Parts: sequence; C-alpha cells; structure tokens
Amino acid sequence: MGEEISGTAFSRADHARYRAKVQQCLDTLEHMLETGVFVEDEWRTGLEIELNLADSEMRPFLDNATVLERIDDPLYTTELGKFTIELNVEPRRIDGQSLQQLEAALRKNLNRARDRAGDAGAELVMIGTLPTLPVPPEDRAWFSDSDRYRALDDAVMSSRREDITLSIGGAEPLSLTVDSIAAEAACTSTQFHLQVTPERYAAYWNAAQLLAGPQLALGANSPFLFGHHLQAETRIEAFLQSTDTRSPELRNQGVRPRVFFGDRWITSIFDLFEENVHYFPALLPVSSEEDPAEVLAAGGTPSLAELRLHNGTIYRWNRPIYDVQDGRPHLRVENRVLPAGPSVVDTLANAAFFYGAIVELVTDERPLWSRMSFDAARENFENAARDGITTTFYWPGMGEVPADELVLRRLLPLASRGLERLGVDSRVAGRYLDIIEARARLQRNGATWQVAAVRGLQARGSDREEALRLMLAEYVHAMHSGEPVHTWDVP
Repeated sequence: MGEEISGTAFSRADHARYRAKVQQCLDTLEHMLETGVFVEDEWRTGLEIELNLADSEMRPFLDNATVLERIDDPLYTTELGKFTIELNVEPRRIDGQSLQQLEAALRKNLNRARDRAGDAGAELVMIGTLPTLPVPPEDRAWFSDSDRYRALDDAVMSSRREDITLSIGGAEPLSLTVDSIAAEAACTSTQFHLQVTPERYAAYWNAAQLLAGPQLALGANSPFLFGHHLQAETRIEAFLQSTDTRSPELRNQGVRPRVFFGDRWITSIFDLFEENVHYFPALLPVSSEEDPAEVLAAGGTPSLAELRLHNGTIYRWNRPIYDVQDGRPHLRVENRVLPAGPSVVDTLANAAFFYGAIVELVTDERPLWSRMSFDAARENFENAARDGITTTFYWPGMGEVPADELVLRRLLPLASRGLERLGVDSRVAGRYLDIIEARARLQRNGATWQVAAVRGLQARGSDREEALRLMLAEYVHAMHSGEPVHTWDVP
C-alpha cells in the first residue's frame, strides 16, 4: 500500500499543485529515459509477502501493531487490515544457488517472526484470503492505524459517492454492501520484483502480462471469501471491486478501474506512467518540495515522489516501478499476480517459474505478444482467476489448450531454459520446476486443496464455519511442514 503520509484532508489547491507536480515528474522521467541515466544492471530480484494473522481458534487476530512490536524487524510493516502484515525481502541477483539461499533465509526469518508473533497470541498464515474472515464491520474497525489508509478510504468513497457493493460470481455467489474499502484487506499477495534496463522494459512487461494467466492457474489460493466458495482466485475480483472508485455510470462508460490489467502491449515504460497521469485522478495529492528538473539538471537523481505516490494508488497486476538506490535510478517490473502461500517452497517454485519463463520469453525474435491480441491475454487472466488449474487458455501456435498441457508442453521447458540463461544451478532449477510440473500434472494447488478439505470436513458433519476453521488449522500445520501443497494430505 506504500509509504505513510501525514494528514487525510486535501484542498482544491492541493489537488491542483499535485497535478502539476506529477506532470513535472513525468516530463523529467521522459528526459531521463532519453539521456540514458539509469542503472543498466539486470536480473536483480526482490520479494514481498503479505501475511495474515490468526488467533488460536484460526479467526483473524486484530492487533498487527503488537505483533510488529514483538517481531521488531524493519523488514516487516503494516498492511491495510489489522490482521495483516507485510514482509519485504532484500533484493539479490538470480543465479547459482541464490533461489535456494533465498528459501533458507525466508524460512529462518519467518520462523523467528512466527515465534515472536506467537508470544502475542498470533499465528502467521501465508494464504490469498483468510477463509475464516467474517463480513467486514462498519466504521473502519479493520483498519490499521495509518493516515494513508484513512485518506485512501476517504478518497475512494468520495469518488464513488455511495457504498461499495461486492458482487462476485462462483459456486456460491456473493453479494455484499460495505461502507469502506475494508474488503481489500482480505486480499493478500506475493509480489515478485525484477530489475531490468529501460531499453528492454517493454519486452519484460509484455511478457509478464502473457504469463499472468498461467501464473494464476498454477498458483490460485483464494477460493473462499466471507464464508462463500467463489472462484479459484477470488482475490482478483475482490481487490478490483473493493477499491473501485467508479460509479456504475462510469463503469458503463468504460472508465478504467484502479485495479487494472491494462489496455495494450507497450513500447516503453513511459507508456505506463503516461497512462497513469492521463487516465487516473489523484487519490492522495501529497506534494514534495523537490523540483525534479532542477535536481536532474544539477547532476542529481530526482525522487519523482509525486509520480511514485500516484503509481502506488493504481493497482496494475504488473506494475512499473521507478526507484533510487545508492543515488542511482533503476526500473523494475513488480509482478502482483499471485496470492500469498501456500508454503515457502511453493513460493520459491512460483518465483523460479516466473523468472525463468519471463527471461526466456524476451529472447524470442518474434515475441509471443506480436502473435497474440492483448484482449486474449486479458481473457486468459480472467479465466484463470475464475477456474484456476482447470482453465483453458488461448496460446499462439496451440490454439485453445488446457492449462496443464500448456504448462507441461510449453512453459516449463521455457522456464528451464530461462533459469539456465540466468545461471541458476541446474539442480536448484530442477527442484523448483519439478514442483510446478507436479502441480500441473496432478491439477492440484492451494485452491483445490482448500476446497477438497472443506468438502471432506462438511461431508463428515461440520458446518461451513467449523469446516473453514478446521481446514485453516490443517493448512497452517502443512504450511510449516516444509512440503509443497501438491503433497499435502486432505483432512
């Protein structure tokens, strides 16, 4: 959700100044891209994991402030909901043993955090939506104590001028009206970052858009929301609707949502930031004193604070990132497609698949996105959110193809070549891609496991509420076992 701000009330003058500052930042970014001031290093990765907090009864634990105080680690921070926190993993290169080393470091860090959270009575859960969440209460009772979240809620609800009605289809359709963006807190994700050069940014972003559907099919882990069995990755639709600034009339006119897949293949990262400025009104018009053009002219690196803040309120599934490290600017693709979980090893398998496949896709002299409409990529993504591992995709050269066949025949060999290109040790690559292969072959992921577990528990006499609670307890136990989800026993 980004950095903290101060204050929640903004005047017309604030909005006007901010609009001008965002345009200044955009003009400066364009000049920076033309003059080649960016770090040329590629293939550095970062990772963010949003975690749920549950109590001993597997119900939401509504005190992330106490948990963060106990964990006492700057890599952990708040999220919108009082029952969520976020872990930011420091960036590193992708090569050799790095993915396996990242897995070991992540296990160690999470085990320590789990012990500290346990002292406060909380359990850490890596899952796309906490299945035991009740319907959101009124009056921001779920919100973490943050001016940013309050201001964001004010901005979204003021833009809508009415309450939010969640209407999500699925096995047990949900229709629910809420008075805030609180339902967004139910959506917890894993975010992969990849640093790339400006010249190749468009190719990487386009490739990430192509992969979004297959990623979701393999990694779906959010089948339950507020007691309803909905879609394989319900988090996608829940996030879109819970932060939608549009009235029904604006939706009917085709105005873009803040949670945005995109409209077209791009030719530069500038296309994405330009769309941000041209199409999306400011939600948090907080202006800095920096003149970005003056900073650049003086030989410095501008922070482009307003452009970055604005970008942080537009929730693309593959988001462009401008950042500054050690005084040098660089660009990243932030892949926001996947839910959290189910386990650390599953997370690293998802990472290996994504990084390997995307690196290999951009080497094609006739790239796949030149042979596939953007609408087809969007439809693949939407179908995967609904159907998960049983999705049928459209893919160039294959036509209509089941997800398992696409992964096994095309995407796994592609990812294997990409990891070899990155210099990843073959045994490390094989271990993680074997997990992806087994998921595809067995058609088993976090979402299918959750659904099977709840059905089994209900068949043995539990009602839905109890079945969700018991399922989550088994999930947490399996999550800590260190085994991938396709091997988990169904209770």
